Amino acid sequence: MRPTGLFPGGKVEHAEGPFDAVTRELAEETGYQGIVERLLGVDSRVISAAASYAGAEHQNVGIFYRVRITGGQLRPEPNGATTEPTWTPISNVGRLRRSSLVDIGLALARTLPVTGHVAAVPVGGLVQH
Repeated sequence: MRPTGLFPGGKVEHAEGPFDAVTRELAEETGYQGIVERLLGVDSRVISAAASYAGAEHQNVGIFYRVRITGGQLRPEPNGATTEPTWTPISNVGRLRRSSLVDIGLALARTLPVTGHVAAVPVGGLVQH
């Protein structure tokens, strides 16, 4: 079962810059257009085979950005991967079943560490809560 709380995101395509990937993924997954306001930070971790949706151990490098929505309309992803996108007030996120990557992104947004790195968030699989 996929978590209900995730940030828009995905892979950087071949020859695509990370900033372009952010705005492309936002548009694909939500229907919104946006612009990157700032880099928040980077997280890197090894995901065990048991905790991975792919069923194989892999390293996940997450680059987190603050993005301002500039247009578009919220809608499901055309390929069906994101079926019910919703925006949740930050004050309600703690009650969601969510990916631990959400907690990392929120910690980066709250603290804006000079190093672009926050202490590890415990992960018991991709879904912590």
